[in-house]
Amino acid sequence: MSTPAIDLMSWEEKLRALEELWDAITREGDRYESPAWHEQELKETQQRFDAGAEESMDWATAKRDLRR
Repeated sequence: MSTPAIDLMSWEEKLRALEELWDAITREGDRYESPAWHEQELKETQQRFDAGAEESMDWATAKRDLRR
């Protein structure tokens, strides 16, 4: 599928295609291995959280903060 073809799709068609693509990817989840640095970052974040230096937030707040 090309970018021009995607541009011609309605919003609903784009969302449906995205859902179908995600479903296909997750069915083959064992084909992808996360890099070692992902695990290290998660461990470091957990350590900061446990030490009180990191706080959780809801997804809407996180998106808003990232868009600033």
